[in-house]
Amino acid sequence: MNAPAPHSRNRPRLIAAALIVGATAMLVLSFASVPLYRAFCAATGFGGTPKVDLAAAPIAPGERVLTVRFDANVARDLPWRFEPEVAKVSLRTGETKTVYYKVANLSDRETSGQAAYNVAPGQAGAYFVKVACFCFEEKRLGPHEAEEWPVVFYLDPALEREEGMRGVREITLSYTFFATKDSAPSKTSETAGAKPKG
Repeated sequence: MNAPAPHSRNRPRLIAAALIVGATAMLVLSFASVPLYRAFCAATGFGGTPKVDLAAAPIAPGERVLTVRFDANVARDLPWRFEPEVAKVSLRTGETKTVYYKVANLSDRETSGQAAYNVAPGQAGAYFVKVACFCFEEKRLGPHEAEEWPVVFYLDPALEREEGMRGVREITLSYTFFATKDSAPSKTSETAGAKPKG
């Protein structure tokens, strides 16, 4: 009787190794998928996600004037009051605008939250560019602490050449704050541009 060929004896080991490598790769991709998706959305404006421009290079103003409305929401498990100082603003494309949101912790303990955001209609997300925003980091508020946090943005004049944006006169920027784990004792609410309130 002939002995089995060397490659047939190694076959179960190769299959096991391939399965382990495949499972490990899938696990790594599952953890990386959320940050990669967020980066993709921020870069492209996909799904109504505003673009991010931390460089804030000056751009030439466009011709169109649009209205931007502000929507503010808080998840049930976060005891905060959260609202924009103004309900809406009108601005020319390319014009940089700063709008403040008022926020207050209604509880007797320190709490923290993180804002999720989007833009409607969805096609406007590619042209709504954030220069600075409280939504980029976890925010913490002490017991009954109140602050005002800025969002600095502009509408990219390139939207004037987009067929799908021709009939759009109004854009809504919507935020929802969700509770995060109260782990770190330090506050992250002391960011540039924050205006402390009693």
